[in-house]
Amino acid sequence: MSNKAVIAGASGLTGGHLLRNLLDAPEYDEVFALVRKELPVTHPKLVQLIINFDLLHSFAHAINGKAVFCCLGTTKAKTPDPKAYQHIERDIPVKLAQIASGNGVSQFHYMSSVGADASSGNTYLKAKGQTEEAISKLSFQAVHVYRPSLLIGDRGEIRLGEKLAGAIMKIVDPLLLGDLKRYQSIPAATVAQAMYKTSLKRDEGVLIHPSHNIKQIA
Repeated sequence: MSNKAVIAGASGLTGGHLLRNLLDAPEYDEVFALVRKELPVTHPKLVQLIINFDLLHSFAHAINGKAVFCCLGTTKAKTPDPKAYQHIERDIPVKLAQIASGNGVSQFHYMSSVGADASSGNTYLKAKGQTEEAISKLSFQAVHVYRPSLLIGDRGEIRLGEKLAGAIMKIVDPLLLGDLKRYQSIPAATVAQAMYKTSLKRDEGVLIHPSHNIKQIA
């Protein structure tokens, strides 16, 4: 099996950092990015597949290699329809994992969220929790689930709520000690670095990485 990585969600904040990490990584020969529209990135190792994620099965032949990384997600502001929201947050990542498992991919890396819980009353956390559960039941050598807290970084778009939260967390973060460390904000670049580094290990089973452990890995 070639040292090939597949990434979905490379246009996002964390996914963008992860894409650059993978392209710079000598451990990977090829990097396939599953995208809705072409990214302004060129690299000898990069193959961009412009796809309709509703027809993910049509691109199953390309979802193989050593590791698949899923950084997909949306917001209620961008996707107000509940069914469409669940489709993006849960159904597509699970379908991606199912295809990867069927193609013999060794590792699946899923970016979830702090507080993910399949029984949560919060729509976002429930979708993340349900996705975690579904992926964890599939046949991989290793499933890595990352649960970052508030992500910090330049998204290239204005999200006033996140900007305000980020400013507040600069004050609050030092006060979050012990078990509360998992709620400290975290740079998206740190999460991406941890995802890349973890993929170089030979772990087995389902591994959950809370936010404070992600910082240690990176």
